[in-house]
Amino acid sequence: MFALFLIMIIRNVTIFIALCCFIYILSTVGSGCAQIVAPTGGPRDTLPPILLEADPPNGTLNFKGNRITLSYDEYVQLQKLQENLLISPTPKIAPNIDSKLKTVTIKIRDTLEANTTYRFDLGNSILDINENNPVKNFTYVFSTGPYIDSLTFSGNVQLAQTGKADTTLLVFLYKDLDDSAVLKQKPNYITRVNTTGDFRFHNLPDGIYHVFALKDESGQRVYNGRDELFAFADSTVSPGDTTKRVKLFAYAQEKPKAKSTSTGTSASDKKLKYTVSVASGRQDLLTPLTIEFNRKLKNFDSLKIQLTDTLFNPYKSAMISLDTTRKIMIVKNQWQDNTDYKLVIPKDFATDTLGTELPKSDTIRFKTKKESDYGSIKITFKNLEKFKNPVLQFVTNNEVANSYPLTSSLWSVKLFNPGDYELRILEDLNQNGVWDPGNYHLKLQPEKAYAIPQKINIRADWENERDIIL
Repeated sequence: MFALFLIMIIRNVTIFIALCCFIYILSTVGSGCAQIVAPTGGPRDTLPPILLEADPPNGTLNFKGNRITLSYDEYVQLQKLQENLLISPTPKIAPNIDSKLKTVTIKIRDTLEANTTYRFDLGNSILDINENNPVKNFTYVFSTGPYIDSLTFSGNVQLAQTGKADTTLLVFLYKDLDDSAVLKQKPNYITRVNTTGDFRFHNLPDGIYHVFALKDESGQRVYNGRDELFAFADSTVSPGDTTKRVKLFAYAQEKPKAKSTSTGTSASDKKLKYTVSVASGRQDLLTPLTIEFNRKLKNFDSLKIQLTDTLFNPYKSAMISLDTTRKIMIVKNQWQDNTDYKLVIPKDFATDTLGTELPKSDTIRFKTKKESDYGSIKITFKNLEKFKNPVLQFVTNNEVANSYPLTSSLWSVKLFNPGDYELRILEDLNQNGVWDPGNYHLKLQPEKAYAIPQKINIRADWENERDIIL
């Protein structure tokens, strides 16, 4: 009896131990397969805020108040409001616009005109707080009268010198038809151009307008600088369904003045120094050699400078002169292919405006490039007759590298510097070989350049040919 009791105890203990082991194994395996991980947060929010309510509603007639409240479905903020905001008609006093939590509030401070349609274009200035998703091209329209004006007017602006668009340009409409209005007062209506230079006015009343375009860097909304990009239409426009699109050509009469970076005069600056265009030792066969001095030259004697061969035999055909700045010396010669030259510069060939000579005489040694370093090019143009006095321009780094008047549809050059180029056709009306800006006071439009969409790659030691339809 005792033995049976002992067997039962042993069996129960064994079952208990086995059960404990099984629970331990389950807990170990389970902890390895079900680790606690932080939540991923879901996909990134890419949706802009949604307008839930506008008070008063967008398109309100007989508007009487001075406050507009826009309520969104999430927290919003305003960014670059001054760059985006356009109000037509232009108010004398700008409104206060701010954001708080999920609302944007516009407080009008100007006296509103009777029976007038107002358009507030906030562009992309309203964004959500978390991901900066913008409400694109947001506009709010109301009328202080019984109807919303609905006339439209459109056109295009391109840069006269390059044939390209500039998205920073604004287009102005003036009811005041005095020629000086754009110089003295803000426009009645404003819109911006898109990436292709196109623009469109909405909600215009019937009337006659002057049209201008301006790069308004001062923010004053008036044309006040000869270095500002500016365009004007030759005639007035009357908005409507039958109004033709206007083409404007923007120009600047003068290049913007470079900001001075001078920080004083060091001891080394007091010396007359120069840099040479053939610092790499290889002179271009197609261009003059140039030497630029750090100060203007005075008492310049070109006869003291000699271009020679390696045995110091001078080239009598060489021509040496100063440019109009009197800081760049130009050496012109009929350069020979793959040839060594010397330019002998005595120290007393010139003095600067302070009477300083070069510290010592110098001999510049250089070699010309080979003809195989260049490519030949042949272009056949179609529809060239559409242009008056056409000039073919090769452009690199936004600078005109070469210009060639076109007298026939077939043009070719034996030696051309290899590289990638943009092409333009300039209508050179006065045939001086360069682009000329306009003059609003004289009602003179700028000369126009037309960008050719296809770029051209010129390979060295290669016959490059292209057909271009204009």
